[in-house]
Amino acid sequence: MEEIENTFEQFELNRQLLNAIADAGYTIPTPIQQKTIPLTLQGHDVLGIAQTGTGKTAAYLLPILMKVKYAQGKLPRCLIFAPTRELVIQIDKAVGELAKYTDIRHVALYGGLGPKTQIEAIQAGVDIIVATPGRFMDLYLRGDIGVKDIKIMILDEADKMMDMGFMPQIRSILEVIPTKRQNLLFSATFPEKVERFSFEFLEFPTRVEVSPQATTAETIKQRMFTVPNMQTKINILEYFFKTGEIQKTIIFTRSKDIADKVFEALKGSVVPKEEIRVIHANKGQNTRINSMDAFREDAVKVLVATDVAARGIDIEHVTHVINFDVPLIYEDYVHRIGRTGRANNVGEAITFLTPPEEYHIKKIEKIIRMEILRELIPLDVTIATTPFDENQAMLLEIDNQRKKENPNFKGAFHEKKNPRAAAAKKKALTSGKSGGGSSTKSSSSSGRKYGFSKSNKGFKR
Repeated sequence: MEEIENTFEQFELNRQLLNAIADAGYTIPTPIQQKTIPLTLQGHDVLGIAQTGTGKTAAYLLPILMKVKYAQGKLPRCLIFAPTRELVIQIDKAVGELAKYTDIRHVALYGGLGPKTQIEAIQAGVDIIVATPGRFMDLYLRGDIGVKDIKIMILDEADKMMDMGFMPQIRSILEVIPTKRQNLLFSATFPEKVERFSFEFLEFPTRVEVSPQATTAETIKQRMFTVPNMQTKINILEYFFKTGEIQKTIIFTRSKDIADKVFEALKGSVVPKEEIRVIHANKGQNTRINSMDAFREDAVKVLVATDVAARGIDIEHVTHVINFDVPLIYEDYVHRIGRTGRANNVGEAITFLTPPEEYHIKKIEKIIRMEILRELIPLDVTIATTPFDENQAMLLEIDNQRKKENPNFKGAFHEKKNPRAAAAKKKALTSGKSGGGSSTKSSSSSGRKYGFSKSNKGFKR
């Protein structure tokens, strides 16, 4: 009896599902699966709070597939919404794997390509739709989707859905689908905005929380390096690849421009050209999908990405996640590092932060309720001199942060109006640009302020 209780047999799923589970290599249900599957099978609305990599997708798919059971009619009976195309594709793939011994029909709806093939699949008959809210509403308003048979609706990554501005579409969808239905909402974090929405979306929900909200998986080792500038971030990154410390990794950046710069710095120098790809919003849909498939199949070892990909990658054996930049949406830290340490595998998350990013990392540490281990820059890493423009931009950003915390703070750039002082400052800046000496001096001064100098020997330890 005890042996059955620790397997998927305990949920009394049909044989088709159990065979698919075995094929997928699942043996023991994860905590979120232990709690969610029975509640969903019993028809309860569920509010699930679980970090990424905990088996959340299977936690809601298995009972849903058990309830849908087989192909029936032409109209969909279950809707699953996710915030990104990558995540929609990932969920739809999971549906295919778990429903492979059934005749259940499913389709993924997302933008970035023409809707013709998606419409044809819907018109042929579909039981489960996995979609981004925008594409679903587009096809619904065209009259291509009938909704009167909807019995189950699931919102996955609800916090990200809100961050990306999908709530108007979600509310429009709620107005047109049947009110008598079962609802499931899953989120890795549970900020106040998600809590407020759960009250209008869920009816007497059962809350399932497998770990405190916004915590990180215990299987992920986290550490940080404080650096003076972007070039030093690249230098540390190159060092890790040269020493072989980093293997299969995802490098997250704040913007597509930085992603391209990191890609160009690593490609062909420390990472073979064929083993590294970059994905962001400017890359075509097929390029992004092909890059992820190559990464999943180990043809590509390094993926440089913006947060557009943070929640669409469910790939085991990612050894490292690198936060090249600290995310400005603090909950995204949890989602980024959740790309490693999945399915009980051990992973490592490394974060680089410049002085202005210290402000954001403190906010993140408060959310995850832990301090991230700080380490010294390895001695063999060159600490680059900070360019004048970058140094000024960082100082201005720090000023803005202080003003945000204290509206009365005037800032380091604030000075009394003094024509002579202004003229002297202008002259100094002009001579610095022509000779280069002023720029170097300013960079070195900034380095000393934050514990760095031109050489690694000047780093305060």
